[in-house]
This record gives sequence, C-alpha cells and structure tokens, in this order.
Amino acid sequence: MGSLCSSCFGSSSEESNLMPSPETRRKQQLEAAERRRLENETRGIKDPERVKRQQQRSEDMQRREEEAARAGGQPALRWQQD
Repeated sequence: MGSLCSSCFGSSSEESNLMPSPETRRKQQLEAAERRRLENETRGIKDPERVKRQQQRSEDMQRREEEAARAGGQPALRWQQD
C-alpha cells in the first residue's frame, strides 16, 4: 500500500519534453507578438494596399510643398478632404 508507481505520475524526463527550452519559448513569443502587431495594424481596413498608396501620396504632397516653400514664394493654400 505504501509503494507508488512512478510511471503513473510521469517522470521528470517527460516533463522536460513538454516544456520547450527558454530560447524556443522566447522565439515563439516574439513571433506571436509580431503577428498581433500586424493584425492590429490592419484591423478594420478592407484594403491595406489602398491605405499604403494614400499614405505615400500624402507624403509626396507634403514633400513637394516643403520643396516649394524652400524655393521661395508664398506657400500655396492647402485643401484637405475629410
């Protein structure tokens, strides 16, 4: 009655096989964090490529305005669509 079967409870070698090494676990956590970041960036956006094009167009417009301001003359009026 006093003896217990160690195979019933598992051995320490089996426990080590269930847990990945700290390095592997860290890598998995980094990958999961990157996936969450990408998902959050595109959340609610139907066409991410369109958003990228709009951002690029806006940056180009700002750059041109800055170049025109440096070249002299008065800055042009800026129209923004909401």
